[in-house]
Amino acid sequence: MDPSGESDRVLTGKVVAVPEARQLDVLAGLLERRGASVLRCPLVGILDSPDEPGVLGWIDRLITTPADLAVFYTGEGIERLVGFARRTGREAPFVAALARTPKLTRGPKPKRALKALKLEPEYIAVEPTTAGMVEAAEGIEAPLRRVALQLYSEHQDRQLIDYFERRGAGVDAVAPYVYASQVDDERVAALIGELAAGRVDAIAFTSKAQVQRLFELAEKQGLEAALRSGLERTQVAVIGPVVAAELASERIRVDVSPKESYSMKPLVTSVCELLGRAR
Repeated sequence: MDPSGESDRVLTGKVVAVPEARQLDVLAGLLERRGASVLRCPLVGILDSPDEPGVLGWIDRLITTPADLAVFYTGEGIERLVGFARRTGREAPFVAALARTPKLTRGPKPKRALKALKLEPEYIAVEPTTAGMVEAAEGIEAPLRRVALQLYSEHQDRQLIDYFERRGAGVDAVAPYVYASQVDDERVAALIGELAAGRVDAIAFTSKAQVQRLFELAEKQGLEAALRSGLERTQVAVIGPVVAAELASERIRVDVSPKESYSMKPLVTSVCELLGRAR
């Protein structure tokens, strides 16, 4: 029987830690239906950017000033932008502006968010990384004078911005959401304790912010050594290459990741296959 099938409780007796916040119940439910005991520890929440004037200014410029390309890193970003537009009476002109602007997306989530608006991206990064987005953009032959860019963080690297600027484009960037801590110190200490004691079979990371926050809180509490020890004895699953790269920067081994579609169900399938082999 396929170990990833929902009807197969291949994870019975296994404990899987989940630091997801926004879609915690979705991911936990997928794992629980396969028999897992889920250790929930949401590390990072997502909030609207506090810079409402800046976000609305970006939306207004997209509406009034044609862009040669609109670039979206995340589905969350599209949804947040639509939320800002809806609350301020700009939704219809904003969606119309998106419809007439060529769009480049990273991975499946921004594509799904556009589909909810009855839109499709004209260009999709095959590899859902910044390098993959640069590669996709290199296939755009039309001149790029103005590029509207949705960032996932105002502090992210400038690789994509620098690329478009080298092509002569003016880049109008916006970060429509921010990350916020969703967990108290005691819960983080408890999670690290469970990892270090070998009572967790796998941990599933779905964003680089979760990795960053976990190490930040571990260092704050003097538990970084225990965290590293715990992750060494725990199977580590990630949703895609961006999260894998963040763990690699911390010298943490990644055991499994979806091979193609970087989303919740393929992640759970990967965890099932990994822990199924370990039975």
